[in-house]
Amino acid sequence: MTERLIAAAQAALKKAYAPYSKFQVGAAISTENGEIFSGCNVENAAYPLGCCAEASAISAMVMAGHRKISAVAVAGIGEVLTTPCGGCRQRLREFAADNIPVYVCDERELRLETTLADLLPLSFGPENLADNPAGQLD
Repeated sequence: MTERLIAAAQAALKKAYAPYSKFQVGAAISTENGEIFSGCNVENAAYPLGCCAEASAISAMVMAGHRKISAVAVAGIGEVLTTPCGGCRQRLREFAADNIPVYVCDERELRLETTLADLLPLSFGPENLADNPAGQLD
């Protein structure tokens, strides 16, 4: 499963649309039943309108009716590791437990295996709202 997930992220990397930054990223996420969804970054001339690879993969997963991520792979190019940005770490946390594996690779190989908790320590997730859904102070 890990090899398939990494291969999907590497394949997505090749489809990235990054004409401005030239910073291509591919991501793939797996669900509990082993389905894999991938995405790539898509830039826009109006920079804030771009979309991260992880967000693209999450959108594909949600569109297919899934709500739980069991693992993530992110692929970038170059010597410096391409890990999810802060916003994507939080996006992943919305659909994943903090102990899921995160595989960071380049276009050829796995470079780092970590967890979402390592990337986003003391995270805020949906369960933080469960005890106080209305946001009321006692």
